[in-house]
Amino acid sequence: MSRIVYSIFKRTLDIFGAIMGIVLLSPVLLVVSILIKLESKGKVLFSQKRVGLNGKEFKIYKFRSMVENAEDLKKNLEDKNEMSGPMFKIKSDPRITRVGSFIRKTSIDELPQLINVLKGDMSLVGPRPSLPKEVESFEPWMLKRLEVKPGLTCYWQVSGRNSIGFHEWMELDIKYANEMSILVDIKLIFKTFLVLFGDKNAY
Repeated sequence: MSRIVYSIFKRTLDIFGAIMGIVLLSPVLLVVSILIKLESKGKVLFSQKRVGLNGKEFKIYKFRSMVENAEDLKKNLEDKNEMSGPMFKIKSDPRITRVGSFIRKTSIDELPQLINVLKGDMSLVGPRPSLPKEVESFEPWMLKRLEVKPGLTCYWQVSGRNSIGFHEWMELDIKYANEMSILVDIKLIFKTFLVLFGDKNAY
């Protein structure tokens, strides 16, 4: 299949999938928005600069899962980072709210990125978008992942996520960049649903 045909299919799938997702999940989006607002002060949506296709920066959207001043508090937690490489993540992050903990475990916090998919910043399938400062720390071979539009799900997302080291994560993204096709995209979307419903064998 030619790259042009694949690109048309991928964009069509993105638009259809994003619209269907927003419509079908609108009750969930509404309830989560209310719960976030009731638990802590601050905006319902959290936006942040990420690096997309060909290194172009864009604003990503998420449901806010942390307290309002989370970025300021991060400075005091740098020594507790449990991720290798330039990524930052700790299991018992004190900045995460109760609602935030639930929506992170279920990946509900990522649903506003359907807006990014509609806008064309992201795709349903593709490497997770990195922060600009993370990209600055990439080794040259890792930059190939920027040749692909970032996505909601990818090999890393269905392969254990935080249990995977940084280098293996990057290798999985390069694997997708080299193998991306209609079949691979459909397979990853299917596996994502299995993982969301607790099927660990999908890993």
